Amino acid sequence: MKTTLFAFLVLLLGTASLVSAHEKKIAGPNGGRLLTVIEPHAEFFVTSDRKVQITFVDDQLAPTPPAQQSVIVTAGDRSKPTTLNFTRHGDVLLSDGQLPDGNNFPTVVQIKVTPDAKTTVTRFNLNTITCSECSYSEYACICDH
Repeated sequence: MKTTLFAFLVLLLGTASLVSAHEKKIAGPNGGRLLTVIEPHAEFFVTSDRKVQITFVDDQLAPTPPAQQSVIVTAGDRSKPTTLNFTRHGDVLLSDGQLPDGNNFPTVVQIKVTPDAKTTVTRFNLNTITCSECSYSEYACICDH
């Protein structure tokens, strides 16, 4: 019984370390949140004027110009959300408006890599407070807390 329990605990701890190593958080090249559910990956970054900048990156995090990708971000109070559309500005997509006032609100990012592709959806709480450990904004924090 003790041997079985010990083997189970070793297996459980080994699996947990594999999961955490696999899910290691990485910041984007501008210090934003890296969205890895699409190819190429995309960085979600809040600019100083509260606009959202989307930068597509390759596996080495080098920026790649947007091609046919389209992005819609919905954020803020669920009863009256703000919807942001994007246009190309150089090698990034920049929102046409600003995020709503406040902090730590639900955010939904919808990305289509081509007009015919299925929309990929990412949801998270947008918290722009700076993390005391890694110095990134909490929405892009790479710490394990």
